[in-house]
Amino acid sequence: MSANDFDVKYVAQLARLRLTPEEEVKIGSQLKSILGYIEKLKELDVTNVEPTAHAVPLINVFRADEAGVSMTNEEALANAPAKANGLFMVPKIVE
Repeated sequence: MSANDFDVKYVAQLARLRLTPEEEVKIGSQLKSILGYIEKLKELDVTNVEPTAHAVPLINVFRADEAGVSMTNEEALANAPAKANGLFMVPKIVE
C-alpha cells in the first residue's frame, strides 16, 4: 500500500478507534511518513541477504529431559503445613 492511498478512517475502524478530525490528520501524516520510509527500504538490494526471524541465532538452553532420582512422598510432604493420606492439604477456595 502506498502512502497516497492510505485510509486512516478505515484503519481506525478496523482497530475499533474513534479519532477526532485532528487526530486523523496527525496520525495520517505519521503513517504516511512511516509508509514512505518502508518504500525507501524497498529500494535496497537484499539479493545476498539471508532471511532471518531473529537478529541473533537462537540456541536451546534447556537441559535434556531425562528421568532422574526424585523425592519420596514422605520427603515431599516433610515440610507441608497440612497433609492427609499422602497428599498436601490446602484451604478450600471454591464452594
